[in-house]
Amino acid sequence: MKKVHDDINFSEMTTILQKIQYASLYSLGATIRFLGTKITYSIADFLAFFAWHILQKRKKLTICSIAEHLHIGIYDAKKIAYKSFQSTFRSFCEIGLTKDFGIELTGKKLFIADENLWKRFRECEKPIVAATGHYGSWELLASLLGQVFPEERPRMVVVRKYPNPAVQQFIANQREARGASMIGHRAVATSVLRALRKNGLVAFLIDHKSLSHESYIIPFLGENARVNIGPALLAVRAESLIWPIFLERKNNGYLLHLQEPLDTKTLEGTSEQKIKMAATFYTKAMEKQILHNPEQWFWMHNRWDKKY
Repeated sequence: MKKVHDDINFSEMTTILQKIQYASLYSLGATIRFLGTKITYSIADFLAFFAWHILQKRKKLTICSIAEHLHIGIYDAKKIAYKSFQSTFRSFCEIGLTKDFGIELTGKKLFIADENLWKRFRECEKPIVAATGHYGSWELLASLLGQVFPEERPRMVVVRKYPNPAVQQFIANQREARGASMIGHRAVATSVLRALRKNGLVAFLIDHKSLSHESYIIPFLGENARVNIGPALLAVRAESLIWPIFLERKNNGYLLHLQEPLDTKTLEGTSEQKIKMAATFYTKAMEKQILHNPEQWFWMHNRWDKKY
C-alpha cells in the first residue's frame, strides 16, 4: 500500500504556478486541520450562504430538482436546498479533516446505525464493492474505508482525477492519509479486478451522470437516469459483494449507515442481465439513503441533465 507523507512533495509539479498552488492548498488543509471540525463547519456554512445568493442557476436547479423528485412544494424544497448547500460546502472542507478521522472515534464522534451489519462488514472475507455517493461526509468515509481491513488487504477508492496536478496531488494526499489508495475512474478495470481477487475493498461513487456507452437507463427518484455500470460490471466479474455504505452527519458526530449487501455470485441470467441487476441494486440503495435525509445529498449536481 502506498505510503503517504505529510511533507510537501513537488515531484508532480511542472510549473512555478503549480508549486504555488500546491503550497497554498497544503497550507489551507493544515489550517482546516488546526481549526477543527466546529470552526471549519462554521466557515463552510458562511461560504454556503454566499453561494446561495451568488450561484442563482445552481440554486434554481437545486430547488426545482428537489421539488420535482421529492414531490413537495417550493417552500419546503427551498429549506432542503439551503441545507444541501451547507452540506455540500461542509463536504468540500472536510478534505482537510481526513487525517484526524478514523475508527478510533467509534463511540465518541463516530456512531454505527446497525452494529450487526457493521460487524458483518468488518468480518467479511469476500471481495467487496462499496457503493456510496455524494452524500453526507463522503470525504471522511473514504478515510474510514482505508482503515477497516488489515494493510495486506487492498483498500481502494475510485475517484475522478483533477486535470490540475497541484489540486490532484493535494487531494490524493489527503484522501490516502489513513490507508486507502485512490485510483482514477478511467481505465481502472485491471487494478480493481486485481484488488477484488485479493478479497479487497473497492469503493465507488455511484450517483453521478455517466456517458451513454458507460451506463444503463435506470429509474432514480422517480425519473430515468443514466447510471454508471462500471462498478456493477467489475463486481459481477469478480463475484464480489456490493455493499451500500454512507456516512451521515448527525448532531455533533457522524452516523455510519450500511444496507444489506448483494452477493453478485447468486445472480442468475446472462452477463448483461446480472450487470443491470447489480446497477439497479446500488441505484435503489442510493435512492433509499437520499430519501432518509435529502438535506445531505449533492442536489446541485444536474443528475437528470435537465434545464429548469
